[in-house]
Amino acid sequence: MVTRIIIARHGNTFTKDQTPLRVGAGTDLPLVETERGTNIGKYLKMSTLIPVAVFAAPLKRTTETARLAIAALDKDIPLIADSRFTEIDYGPDEAKTEDEVIARIGQEAMDAWNANAIVPQGWNVSVDGIIQAWKDFAHEVEQNYLGKTVLVVSSNGIIRFAPYLTGDFDEFCRNFNIKVGTGSVCVLEKDEGDEFWSVKEWGTKPKDKLIDKATSLSSASSAVNH
Repeated sequence: MVTRIIIARHGNTFTKDQTPLRVGAGTDLPLVETERGTNIGKYLKMSTLIPVAVFAAPLKRTTETARLAIAALDKDIPLIADSRFTEIDYGPDEAKTEDEVIARIGQEAMDAWNANAIVPQGWNVSVDGIIQAWKDFAHEVEQNYLGKTVLVVSSNGIIRFAPYLTGDFDEFCRNFNIKVGTGSVCVLEKDEGDEFWSVKEWGTKPKDKLIDKATSLSSASSAVNH
């Protein structure tokens, strides 16, 4: 019996003509587009990965993304606010550009954050607390949704710690890019009786998969008609 946790990063909070800022728990921006949230739902529906519950951080960007995904799934799925998935606090780098952040912490510190989730000096982050939150949540999922699928909508700073559920975070970092793009999807599974979770997908871009599917169907239709 397989229990599944799907993790999705929220959609975009900046338009293409805006300079992206590092926004954390202290900046509650709404989405500037609906495509990514909708595509999350479409992709899960296409892949028959239908969640029985959706958990989202209580911020506009995560809640709106979750609602768009649920609407695209076209199912009556409860949306549950969970503050454990609220983005981290970037401290003095909140609402700063990437160049400004690097100017303060240095490129080496930024690379360590992106590669191994090593928190730069000054950010208000409890790594142990985030890891424990993921472990507690995973345990709750096993207790309450055994053999089922749930969806979590969160942010990049929180999602990168989810692979601690695999039991070997360092090995995961050697094989995957822990930085997940906006609107991207990760899938973790656990067989009943297993000690750790396994990663089946990481950083999947729903739009690409939907385009691939549409292209495949179009090609199959053309082949039949000829």
